[in-house]
Amino acid sequence: MLCPADDDPKKAKFSAQEAVNLYLQNGSTIFGRSPLYIAESLDGVAKPKYEATGIEDCLAKYFGNIKLSQLLKPCIIPAYDIQNREGKFFAQQDLAKVGPAGDFYVNDVCRATSAAPTYFPPELITSIAGQAYACVDGGMFANNPALCAYSEVRNSDGQPVAKDMFVVSIGTGTRQVAYPYTEAKNWGAVGWVKPVIDILMAGASEVADYEMTKMFTAESDGTNYIRIQTTNFGSADVEMDDASAANLQALVAAGKQTAQNCPDLERIVDMLVSDHDPVTFSVAD
Repeated sequence: MLCPADDDPKKAKFSAQEAVNLYLQNGSTIFGRSPLYIAESLDGVAKPKYEATGIEDCLAKYFGNIKLSQLLKPCIIPAYDIQNREGKFFAQQDLAKVGPAGDFYVNDVCRATSAAPTYFPPELITSIAGQAYACVDGGMFANNPALCAYSEVRNSDGQPVAKDMFVVSIGTGTRQVAYPYTEAKNWGAVGWVKPVIDILMAGASEVADYEMTKMFTAESDGTNYIRIQTTNFGSADVEMDDASAANLQALVAAGKQTAQNCPDLERIVDMLVSDHDPVTFSVAD
């Protein structure tokens, strides 16, 4: 949504609905694979579960040659650099300091931040200046990047504090899976693989929400920090790669249900359409 329109660089290229449609219309391509690849990868055991071709073609179609420096608003998009073993933040607002070394094509940034281990191969992303980074999904360490956004705004011009901000953190939903002690006590390396990833990512998200809540209630009544995170998916399958037509419609229904039951939605809309000029900052969740 932050990309500039082709006919007017001051207007957004995509609406919120078009952002949703990106996945609805391309999910089966992003998570598509041939019978031959399924066999070669042993269904994701020997290789990533999916080739990168589908998602890369989709991102190239939508974002073309748009650069990070061309985005309409400040943003921060996390990924994890597996070679240098550090979090990598793609931040448009830092370009004034670092120049072309920090500028990237948006489609490459999207590929890097969505390179979920076991699902897709890592992305070797190269900046406009030719610097390369091998990245995987930013959710590995910043599954809820609201705290990252807060720190960026906190260090911006004027150094605003929590009481000066209005933060809306929108999660992708969570379905807590219980791991019974009677089963977990006998797990070895193989048994813990999937639960460890689930726990680490859920835990990182919950810690960020906890810390944001503490900071905002310390300086105000906390009503200027809103976290929207559903646990009710209805009939939808929460597996990330279930892009079947039926499941996509079930996810849409779950999203609408979440919005209808959000007590803060009207307040969020009022803030967006008011005469206030709040800091607008985007972060990929």
